[in-house]
Amino acid sequence: MFVKICGLREPEHVAAAVSAGADAIGFVLTESPRKVTPERAAELAAGVPETVLTVGVFARQSIAEVRALADVSGVRAIQLHGNYPVESFTALAEHSARLIRAVGADTAQPLTAGAFGEDMLLVDAPRPGSGESWDPAVVPSLPTGRWLLAGGLYPDTVAAAITAVRPWGVDVSSGVEVSRGVKDSDAIRRFVAAAKSSGPH
Repeated sequence: MFVKICGLREPEHVAAAVSAGADAIGFVLTESPRKVTPERAAELAAGVPETVLTVGVFARQSIAEVRALADVSGVRAIQLHGNYPVESFTALAEHSARLIRAVGADTAQPLTAGAFGEDMLLVDAPRPGSGESWDPAVVPSLPTGRWLLAGGLYPDTVAAAITAVRPWGVDVSSGVEVSRGVKDSDAIRRFVAAAKSSGPH
């Protein structure tokens, strides 16, 4: 099971995610309680092994801004969150970073990983970052390919969610926090362990 821990801001939480076996860690580079500067993201990512994907999360930003911030932070993947058109992914196709298309479960976009040329698809709650779960019944059919389930996942609920919808991976942010924007190392470790024990990706 591919596991991404998102919205990290402190080195101890990055270390906890890496040591627990997370496959990816995310830095929010757009307006959010979890926002970090690209320089801070670069500092946090400096000691992350190449086997762990570092992801820059963007929303409602121009592709020129996304490219510039990704270059400064040095992230190895770019996550465009929201209804970015296919042209946005085409414009980033030559960038060295891998691409993640992140949409709400209520999107009109196709829920097939790779439909816009992205490497991974992330399906979140209609209000991203809210910590709300979403009912798979709201989509005509479950996503396919390399897709990550996000929204309302916690250490104690992620295993059941994986069993229910069989995603390729999972993503969490608010579900491993003690307060909005403040992560908890123990919760990170428990989340990764629970997700990893639920099956391979």
